[in-house]
Amino acid sequence: MVEEGSTLLRRMEICVAEAEKRSGKNAVNMQETFTVYLIETRPMDAVAEGRNPAPDSLWRRYSEFELLRNYLIVTYPYVVVPPLPEKRAEFVWHKLSADNMDPDFVERRRVGLENFLLRVASHPVLSNDKILYYFLTEEDGWKEAVYETGFQAKADSRLRALSATFRVRNPDKRFMEMKHYSDELQSHTSQLLRARARVADRLYGVYKVHGNYGRVFSEWSAIEKEMGDGLQSAGHHMDAYAASIDDILEEEEHYADQLKEYLSYAEALRAVCRKHELNQFELEMASQDLISKKQQREELATGIVRTFSFKGMTNKLFGQEAPEQREARLKLLEELIAEGEETVKDKTIECEEHVERAWVDMQRFKEQKDKDLQEALINYAVMQISMCKKGIQVWGNAKECFLKM
Repeated sequence: MVEEGSTLLRRMEICVAEAEKRSGKNAVNMQETFTVYLIETRPMDAVAEGRNPAPDSLWRRYSEFELLRNYLIVTYPYVVVPPLPEKRAEFVWHKLSADNMDPDFVERRRVGLENFLLRVASHPVLSNDKILYYFLTEEDGWKEAVYETGFQAKADSRLRALSATFRVRNPDKRFMEMKHYSDELQSHTSQLLRARARVADRLYGVYKVHGNYGRVFSEWSAIEKEMGDGLQSAGHHMDAYAASIDDILEEEEHYADQLKEYLSYAEALRAVCRKHELNQFELEMASQDLISKKQQREELATGIVRTFSFKGMTNKLFGQEAPEQREARLKLLEELIAEGEETVKDKTIECEEHVERAWVDMQRFKEQKDKDLQEALINYAVMQISMCKKGIQVWGNAKECFLKM
């Protein structure tokens, strides 16, 4: 395991080296085809010392990565847990396969899964989790270790979280603003991805239609003596230009995947905000229940009923209860009030701790997001500039060919 205050990535080299398609029986004994991913790890001290030992390796399915992430979300509700790459391709342009068994998609997912592990292993909190360590180093038995934590019983139901969203009275304003920001981030990122897919479609057509120039110039060159060589050379340049779009759009997918990561990050950010709403709502409900019980105690002790109640009405109709019954009720109320005060105290601590820790992690996430998206957008712009320069160069070469005719 890693030292306190350190991160796993400082102690261990981690990569998802390859993907492999396999077949087997599923839980209901039906044949299925699935993909497994080879995780390789190596101690960083051995690398630093110049030794190059063979890496430890094991295979994991995508569903196992999902189980690990679900565990992390429940165990660390104040952390913006890094997302997994998409399970099925979204925002694809028409020439890109949406099949989750397509080799190109599987390769992009392999890169995404490695990125997920590196994000988690470099996180100041998540990287010190023993289940993560087992996931990376223990081929067998790690699932049992996950379930033994009982994390599933701690998971908040979506219905409770939704109820808290609409009924909470005094949520932290910062978290409400952050939740609104996550909605906007998701909206703008998805719009950008849709625009990029439409541009990719148009761009593919524009590049491929340059192949028609190549065909025409090549056929034309056959009937010309003086102009033949120049036309044929220009045709070759056009054919190369038309073929280059496949590599260009493959590189573009890398930048699209970086945007998709932050599309998913928006939901992870919302999950932290929803947890705050739920904690605050439970605190408000516990406080309200405590106030109600204290009021019942006061009414029982003084005999003065300040609010209408069915019990008060029956007392007026049938007379007061016996002293022994009253004492027993008072004693029960005292016990319930003591329990209620303890509950409110615990809920207050839980709420304050979540707010404090979550806000720290949200600021860490914001710094990471600003840096990553700036880098991705700059690199995307550089790629577009390079692509335009290549187009200018191709037509410049064609011009030179025409001048030599």
